[in-house]
This record gives sequence, structure tokens and C-alpha cells, in this order.
Amino acid sequence: MELRQLESFVVVAEELNVGRAAIRLHLTQPSLSRQIAALERDLDVELFARVKRRFVLTTAGESFLADAKELLRLAEEAVRDAQRTQRGELGTLRLRFVQSATFRVLPQLLGAFRTANQEVLLDLETMTTIRQLDALRDGRIDVGLLRLPTPEPGLETRVLSEDPLVVALPAGHRLAERERVALTDLADESFILYTRSTGPSVHDAIVGYCKAAGFVPRIVQEGADTQTIVSLVAAGLGVSLLIALTPPIDPRAVVYRRLSDDLPPWKLSAAWSPDNNSPVLQRFLRLI
Repeated sequence: MELRQLESFVVVAEELNVGRAAIRLHLTQPSLSRQIAALERDLDVELFARVKRRFVLTTAGESFLADAKELLRLAEEAVRDAQRTQRGELGTLRLRFVQSATFRVLPQLLGAFRTANQEVLLDLETMTTIRQLDALRDGRIDVGLLRLPTPEPGLETRVLSEDPLVVALPAGHRLAERERVALTDLADESFILYTRSTGPSVHDAIVGYCKAAGFVPRIVQEGADTQTIVSLVAAGLGVSLLIALTPPIDPRAVVYRRLSDDLPPWKLSAAWSPDNNSPVLQRFLRLI
């Protein structure tokens, strides 16, 4: 049974006249009759009969007509879906992101992408840079929003933002009244830093900056994510150096201040494998 046979059957069933059906299908009457006969042989049923010189559907033909129309509809839908998938209008985007991306870049990107691609499924999860790199290499995700200290071999990247370090201080801290704070002002403070196992590049960079300013930071607590660190600062357990943008919080609990030191910004980048030919990924890359 072929789709063209189903289409011919449906048109003949609608017209109940082989001549008119042949005109609609741009076929000769003998060719159309052969198609119907071949379909009846394949099904081993009679689809049409003549009753008082009229061409009518048999009971089996009436039963088959609804299913034939549904099969043709599904075939057309399958073709459309395949074409749309190839254009990236359907499918899934597997995206992972570091937490600091959630404060500005991620909402902007996802908002614009969702508006233009409403039928693409979004597979989203917070993930550290280290884990994202492994997932990109293994093909388990399509794109990551991460912070790379150095270029990563085998991956394409595009910088999305460059963000400074800021000081997070309890609102009642002695330095909270200043517009900018120097690293040397923090030499005697207790520090709350990113857990090294989840963010070694940021952790090591901050420690390195402090050493270059003449002191080793006294780390009293660590947090795996920015929100936890800010909560510990709000509790008065210490100060922290964070990558801006930072999570919104009551200014009566925590204040953020820029550093007066000339430190390099932290780049937030999109990263993906050049071997990934996902059409959905290509649409996302065109957006960013």
C-alpha cells in the first residue's frame, strides 16, 4: 500500500466518479482505476461497488476512508515536522549555565529565544564550568554558559559579557559607606569564598589577587553557589568577593561595592562543540 494509492482512494471516495477524480489528481482514468484495483488487492477487500448504475463505497470502503484520511494527515504532519526539525523550529536545546549567568544573560537569551522558537523544548540545568566542559566533550549537552579562565581546545566560544569582581559586605560593615573598596582594606577580614571543588579558577584567582595585595585571605566558610555565599555574608560571618552581577537582596542585609583595584574582568561565554550539527543549536547561536 502506497500513499499515492491512499490519496487516489480518498479523492475517488469524495467524488464517487472516476472521471472527476482523475481530473483532480491529474491522472488518466485508466491509471487511476489501476491504482484503486491495486489497493483493493493489497487490502483484499472491495472498496467500491456499483449500485443501480451509481458508484458507491462498500461498507469496508466507508470504514477504510476515515483511516485513510488519518494516515494521509499523519504523513503530511511527519513531513512538516521533519522539515521544521531540519530548520531548527522543532527539537530540544540542552543548555547548562553557571549560576552567575542567571542574573542577566540567561533571562535575556532565553526570553528572546522562546519568543522566536516557541515549540523548541528547553532542557535547562545549573552546572559548574568543569562539569559543562565534560558534558560538551561527551555530547551530552548542546551549549554551555560558563566562565573559562583560558581558551578550551576543541570548543568554540563566544563572549557574552565581561563582569568585574565586587565586594559583598554585611550592611553594617565599616566599609559599607564607601563607594569603592581596595583589596588591602580587606586584609584583616574573614572571607567566604566559592568552594574550590566547584569553581577552582574563581577561587584561585581571588586568593591570588589577595596575595598580590599583600595578604592571604582568612577563609572561614565556603559556598558552592553565589546565593549561599551572600546569605552567609548577610548573617555576618564574613565578607566575600563575587563576580557581578550579583543576586538581588535587601540592602539592609548586604551591600555590594566595586573594587578600586585594577583587576581583569571575568568573561561569561557561550561554548559549544563545532561537531554538533543540531539545527536548534544553530538557531540559538544565530541569536547570541
